[in-house]
Formats: sequence, C-alpha cells, structure tokens
Amino acid sequence: MLYLDHAATTPVRPEVLEAMRPYLTNVFGNPSSHHTVGEAAAEALEWARGRVAAALGMRAAEVIFTSGGTESNNLAVKGIVLGAPRAGQPTLITTPIEHESILESVDYLRRLHDVDVRMLPVDALGVVTPNALRVALANDAVLVSFGHANNEIGTVQDAAGLIAVAREHGVPVHVDAVQSAGWLDLRDLGADAVSIAGHKLGTPKGIGALGVRSRVPLEPLLHGGGQERGRRSGTENVAGAVGLATALDLAESERESAAAAVAATTSEFIAAVLDAVPRAALTGSPDRRLPNLASFTFEGTSGEAVLLELERRGVVSSSGSACAAGSDEPSPVLLALGIPAATAQTSVRFTFGHTPLPPGSGDHLASLVAAAVSAVSGP
Repeated sequence: MLYLDHAATTPVRPEVLEAMRPYLTNVFGNPSSHHTVGEAAAEALEWARGRVAAALGMRAAEVIFTSGGTESNNLAVKGIVLGAPRAGQPTLITTPIEHESILESVDYLRRLHDVDVRMLPVDALGVVTPNALRVALANDAVLVSFGHANNEIGTVQDAAGLIAVAREHGVPVHVDAVQSAGWLDLRDLGADAVSIAGHKLGTPKGIGALGVRSRVPLEPLLHGGGQERGRRSGTENVAGAVGLATALDLAESERESAAAAVAATTSEFIAAVLDAVPRAALTGSPDRRLPNLASFTFEGTSGEAVLLELERRGVVSSSGSACAAGSDEPSPVLLALGIPAATAQTSVRFTFGHTPLPPGSGDHLASLVAAAVSAVSGP
C-alpha cells in the first residue's frame, strides 16, 4: 500500500514515540502538582513549550497546548474576537475556503455574538490578494483569520502581504498553519496567532498548539484550574507536548531538503497526470502551492469511484478534507473557486509525506491514476 493522504494524518514517527515513552510510563505526574513527581512532568512540559515557541517564532509564554488543530482554531477565532474591546458591532474577516473549524467558529460568533462577518473573495486558484483585504478592512475589525496553505488544493497565501495590510490598520491576524507546519518556515511569519496540529507532523492524534502574542487579549473557552496561564484549563497532555516538540524539531531540521525532494516528485506527478488523463484538471495554484499536495478534478467521473479504484491498485488518497469525508455535498472550497458542483464532486487529492519516493515514482503513480480513471469512465 502506498499512503498518499498525509494531509489527513501522518504515521507516528519512531523518534516521536521514543521521546514520548517516558511520559507515558515513569514520568506520569500532573505538571500542576507541587512535588517532585509533578515537577518532573512540569519541566518536560516547559521544555516542549520552548521548542514549539522556537518553531513558531514566539516566546515560550505565548504557546498554549491544545488537543489539536480544531481546538487551536476555535480558541484563536472565538477567543480573540470575544476578548477584544467592544465599543460597537465587531467585524471578523476571513475567507470562504477555510477549514470547517474556522468557518463553524465564525458562524457561531455571527449567530450568538452579533459579529459582522466579511468574506474575502478568492480567485480561481484560491488566492486572496492583499488589496482585497485592504478593501474589506474597517475601523470595527477585530480579527483577520486565514489559512497559510489550503488543505484541499494546496494554495499558499501571501501571508506576509496580508499581515502587512492588517498591521496598517492595527488588526490582529490569526493564521491557520495546520497544513503548512513542517513544510513552510513559520518563524518569521509575524502573525499574532498561529495554529498547528501534531498529527500532521508525525505525533499521535490529540495534541496541538496555539501561539498567541502576549499583547493580544484572549478569552478562554475552557474554564477550570487555570492551566496554560489561565488561557486553557485542563491537565496538560505532557507526553503529547513532548511529542509535538520533537516532531517540530525533526521537521525543521529536514524541512528544506524534504520539501525540495518531495516537490520534485509532486511536480513530476502533476505533469504526468495532466499528460496521461485528458479529463484531469489541477486545482489550486500551479506554483504557489505546498510541495507535497496535488489535487485534481476528473470531469465526467465520480471522485469516490476513482478513490476505490486507486485503492484496489494499492494507492490510498482522498477526495479532499478528511473532516468532510462521507459528505454528499461538493467541496465548499472548490465551489468558492468557481468550479461547478458536478465537477467538484470528481476531485481527488494526493498528499505525500516527508520521506521522498524513488525517482520515477511520479510517472508510475500517474499511470495508476490513468488506469483508475479509465476504469470508472471508459476510454
């Protein structure tokens, strides 16, 4: 089996598992306990916090450990908007191609907290321009939230340009970096809040982090014992935090070499698919994209049928976001790009891992895709 769904989740790295093992066995204390057993756990937690902060370009005190990307995005969007000084109706600015955890949080704020929501337009490649943000910004804006790289089409936004525009108006920016962490450099991103998830980087599921600049007021969503400096109550997942820190360290040490090698395979694969399958169309930007992601529509087919045929041939991929798997509705991301609903339902996404495949793998994979598409649609 060739697993090409790393955007959904990644296998746990052996190095991460080994780093976590002591905190799943002998070092089991509650990091809030004031005795030697608890202090050992607290020391590991703070080591992990420092390592995550370094990867995000933030201070250790600005890192909040969460249960994953969904919680990090909820805490960022709801926490910053609800924590902002409120003189009138606040405005939140985002895009229609965000992850469900952001869009559902935005809808919650609109329905229950009288927040005005402005959706930035995206072009056919999924790109948001800084000028579009400049037009949408107003004095009542309290947050701009966007994804660094889209999890379905791989398009990478001009984060520096968007953040610079928001800075001109003094509006804080949240960047969802769940898909870009490990592939793109986050240290100089300059955002006010950044979300990441461990299971996209080789940790077990259930650990993530949100970096939030200390100058940004944040209303907590979980109340209780006041852990994480009062911003996220609940006993911390020490083993998970150590795993996340280890995974980020590994990803950062490999990032440039892995991204270059994987991008070469992905580019070869994209070119071969477009050549071998006349009905194939690449979605997202052809150049400003994640190095490991290729997503296509196959006009006149069923995306789910293509996936089943690919799995019969030993290739595991997906039709888009794992969070929307099983839905009969076309992808909102593809619809926002102007792709017709019937075509959107033919989409298939391939996402490679950090370990490069042998030379020529792109061509071989493309032949399997061509065979699968042919099997469900005819010559």
